[in-house]
Formats: sequence, structure tokens, C-alpha cells
Amino acid sequence: MLPSISQIPSFAAEETLGKLTKWLRLLGFDVVYGPLEGFATDFSSEVNGRILLTRTLAVHNRLRRQQWVLLIKANEPMEQLKSVLQILDIRREHIRPFSRCLACNLPIEPAASDDIRHAVPDHVWQHHQRFGRCPGCQKVYWSGSHPRRGYESIAKLFAQR
Repeated sequence: MLPSISQIPSFAAEETLGKLTKWLRLLGFDVVYGPLEGFATDFSSEVNGRILLTRTLAVHNRLRRQQWVLLIKANEPMEQLKSVLQILDIRREHIRPFSRCLACNLPIEPAASDDIRHAVPDHVWQHHQRFGRCPGCQKVYWSGSHPRRGYESIAKLFAQR
């Protein structure tokens, strides 16, 4: 049985689901990502309480009584994402786009433009006022063409539901 959406779900995705992981993080979900054998045998605090996303039927069947497991059947990442959103009944109001680092999964924190000047190209620093930074990997984020295209994809994704 999967959790109700009244709780914002967090996920553990096996390493064959890298693009799905990136999209879930882009939507603002907490997603740990790694090798299947780690998730299949180790119920550490990092994985415990998360919905396990797997493409492996044997893992799904073995673990579904011990924790929440969702078998991902689609091959294409957007179809995988649609499936997760539909099964869990996740709606637009449940997401927080661009709030997590796509690389290391930590929440992005606001950053003063003077503090990140050395970390971005001059033209980016000159044309943007708001920046975010990952406290873990120090990656800097700003509203450029990637977020714009991401928001367009998100709008299409939720318009189809």
C-alpha cells in the first residue's frame, strides 16, 4: 500500500532510473539514487520510509511487503514520470519545481549575487538578480533557459492529467 499524498513522498530510485530521478528532483521531491543491490538488501535510514522505485520485478515482489515499492514498467523517462504521478495521485499543487539540487538532492538555498559572482559567467551575473546555491556541491542555479523549458514541460505534464 502506498502512502497518501497528504504526506509529500520521498523516493529511493535504483540506478537504472537516473532520468526519472532527475525529473522527480526537478519537481522538488527528495530522491536518493543508487545501485539496486543497496536498496534491495539494506533498509538503512536513507532508504527506510521512502517509496522504492524499481524496474526489477523480483525486487518489487520481494520487498513490497516490507516497504512501499513501485514497479516502473515504462522505458521512456516522461512515461515513467507520468506513471509515478498518476499512481500516487500527485497534482500540480504538490510539487515545488527547482527547489532541490539535481546533482546531489539537497534543498537549494538563496544566494547573494555578490557571493556567487566568481561561480557564474559574467553575462549571467549581469543579467540575473536572483540565484540559488546547493549547500552540498555548491552548484549555482538561476532562472535561465533551462528552468523556462522545465516549466513548459511541467505545464504540459499536468495539462495531460
